[in-house]
Amino acid sequence: MAAFSDTWREEFLTALSFLTRLPTAWLRGQPPEEPDVTTVVTLASCAWAFPLIGIVIGAAGGIAYSVAMAIDLPALAAALIAVAATVLATGGLHEDGLADTLDGFGGGPDRESKLAIMRDSRSGAYGVLALVFSVGLRAVALNQIIEGWQVLGTLIAAHALARGFLPVVLRLLEPARSDGLGAQAGRPEPNIVLWSCGIAIVIALLGVGIRNGLAAAVCAALVMAAFAWLAQRQIGGYTGDVLGAIEQMGEVTALLAIAAWAP
Repeated sequence: MAAFSDTWREEFLTALSFLTRLPTAWLRGQPPEEPDVTTVVTLASCAWAFPLIGIVIGAAGGIAYSVAMAIDLPALAAALIAVAATVLATGGLHEDGLADTLDGFGGGPDRESKLAIMRDSRSGAYGVLALVFSVGLRAVALNQIIEGWQVLGTLIAAHALARGFLPVVLRLLEPARSDGLGAQAGRPEPNIVLWSCGIAIVIALLGVGIRNGLAAAVCAALVMAAFAWLAQRQIGGYTGDVLGAIEQMGEVTALLAIAAWAP
């Protein structure tokens, strides 16, 4: 099985280097001057590790939140700092995809024009508004929870679910372009998809409990599936930007679901 093959470590590091901006060369044992890239495994083959990367990103946000609360910052400010920490950890990878996707879907009259707009790095009104709502809703959800250890578990659960369900999109949809990240990612095997989803759900259950974890998983899956369907209708499949947008939809939904069920 790919998830437990001899390349599992390289697959995990490949996922970590792709989904975050954290340095991985020292984990691979490479000299600092060597580039932090690998061609040993494909993105599809390392997809089982996506929810594990969610733990790393969520933990970064949880630690930032705890530090902010420890110096007596307002809870909402601490929540915004936590969101900022997760964005910093990923380099805004998914937020960039969300902005580009919403600009394309909202501004293009046909498939080709939508794809052309999505290639443009400049953000329009739809993209800016999408980012405002994404950051705002995440911060408000965390502000509802307040307790530091609960925020940590919530962030880990949401980030694991949002990334753990992405391989389903890679498996079921076709790339909308013949080039770019979407076309290069490949199609994960069914067992990798199952492992990714299973690991994500287990992480969510451990992070926020059975009730909240299941609620977050179901809600995130439904919203991500709906946006994937929209992408299929709009541009005939997925791109790298669409994957980022779907992750954002899942992350925001999971956080809101957990906040709604929080005691």
